[in-house]
Amino acid sequence: MSVVIVKYPLIIVNLKTYEEAMGQKAIEFTRNAEKVYEKTGVSIAVAAQAVDLWAVAEGCEIPVFAQHVDPVTYGKYTGHILPEAVAEAGCEGTLLNHSERQIQLDVIEASVERAKEADLVTVVCVDTPEKAGQVAAFKPDAIAIEPPELIGTGIPVSKAKPEVVSDSVEAVRRVNPGVKVLCGAGITNGEDVRAAMKLGAEGILVASGVVKAEDQYKALLDLARGMQG
Repeated sequence: MSVVIVKYPLIIVNLKTYEEAMGQKAIEFTRNAEKVYEKTGVSIAVAAQAVDLWAVAEGCEIPVFAQHVDPVTYGKYTGHILPEAVAEAGCEGTLLNHSERQIQLDVIEASVERAKEADLVTVVCVDTPEKAGQVAAFKPDAIAIEPPELIGTGIPVSKAKPEVVSDSVEAVRRVNPGVKVLCGAGITNGEDVRAAMKLGAEGILVASGVVKAEDQYKALLDLARGMQG
């Protein structure tokens, strides 16, 4: 597998455990994402279920992320997700602390450190600007701001609560200007993307708005076009 570089601005599509994007459908979704990348030049990463990572990453020319890793090392850790195993599967990065898989601050810090040791890009999800500032101190590659009450609603945080995005950007920059800020929760179209970018975000984290769309390719292309301005 060739080395794929994660670039910004970035679209990360979280496939979660949706039936529309698991197994063979996860592979097909990634191929569509790859077509959008080839057409627009906008960097797109796909976060797949652990059991699908190897198959999705095989021969793929876009970044593949795990949805979670654990701060464990080689040894007796049955059922945990080892960062090195994720890297061996062909992944470039991992999400951490998604609202559906939350972990404590000390575990976030340890997980970021272990992921870095495996050369994985780390994107940590947070729900408030305050948490964004706290996590920025751990030096992840990016922080995704996602108020949980807006996830899956189709109501974008960039419009419903724009101050959450702009305040998170400011909080992160105060602590570590090198950490990117992504915008998540409710983003479904190019207009939402443009609004997020104007607030200082350098990418987006999306899920149902694309994965459950009637035409996944068209939905993803619209987001990429929005990122182009």
